[in-house]
Amino acid sequence: MTAIAVFLLLTLLSYVSVAYIRRLALRYNILDNPNERSSHSIPMPQGGGLAIVILVLITSIVFADQTQVNRSLIYIVLGAILALVGWRDDLLSLSPYYRFAVQGLVAVISILAMGYFRIVRVPLIGELDLGVVGILITFFWIIGMINAYNFMDGIDGMAGGVAVVAGLGWMILSANVQNAFVFWVALAIAATSLGFLGHNWPPARIFMGDVASTFLGYSFAVLPLISASQTGDALTVGTLLMWMVIMDTFMTFLRRLVRGENVFSGHRSFLFHQLVAGGYKHGAISALYIFLTALAVLLSYEWSHGDGVAPLLIFIGLPLIWILLSLHAARLQRAQ
Repeated sequence: MTAIAVFLLLTLLSYVSVAYIRRLALRYNILDNPNERSSHSIPMPQGGGLAIVILVLITSIVFADQTQVNRSLIYIVLGAILALVGWRDDLLSLSPYYRFAVQGLVAVISILAMGYFRIVRVPLIGELDLGVVGILITFFWIIGMINAYNFMDGIDGMAGGVAVVAGLGWMILSANVQNAFVFWVALAIAATSLGFLGHNWPPARIFMGDVASTFLGYSFAVLPLISASQTGDALTVGTLLMWMVIMDTFMTFLRRLVRGENVFSGHRSFLFHQLVAGGYKHGAISALYIFLTALAVLLSYEWSHGDGVAPLLIFIGLPLIWILLSLHAARLQRAQ
């Protein structure tokens, strides 16, 4: 079966499965009720991302890398554990301490089984030997991505749309490392997220839920570890494909820390929240994040193939885009 056929099959299965999950969520009152942090005003069915998780895990089992059984198996098991915790959180609102404890344990096991980032190649700078510091960087990278992607599931279409493009990006870039398992995992993420997006694009009829947002965050965190031997471009590529997710989370965290706010309390101060408050529709903001993720995929591809301009655009252009967006959002706030 060709990759195109698998992609189309997974997209269709995801779309149908999400529709079925939505009916079950309505029947059993599995709803996301609006609160002060919400971007919706009426109770919405949630947990649609369960289809993404199940189909990606099945695909991962079918196409598990026989030469790297440990990495494939660890990804499948730990991804399933995180999804289970996310599902229980969707239903019961678990303690954040419990969630962080599980995430920390998952990060430690991932490092023991998959290794850690030892060397990173940075555009315009070159290779940096991380040494044992790479262990800490990898640990916080995994936990950070799990939570950052969860935070980005805040408006209709964003988390699913970014997952489609980032998954496609990993499909393209996996050819550089000749890793078939990464290719199939990325394909499954892109296809199932596309099927889910059929129900989640504004106006959304169902939400993804923590069951999938944490799973996707973990997937995008460990794909660089699975794809190569912890050296060279893997971490940089993983960072670039998630640059909007990372920047929005990191800059919001830093801004709240400087203001003396409780950085662990709920809030509506992410860039996408500010743009919503400024009058932009969910669809427009999600499309912007999707486009900027696609731009990062293009720049990553050009950089990995030796393009001389791409490093400059990555190192200067992407931060400049973020600064301009932040200034625009601040201007919108002042105008209110």
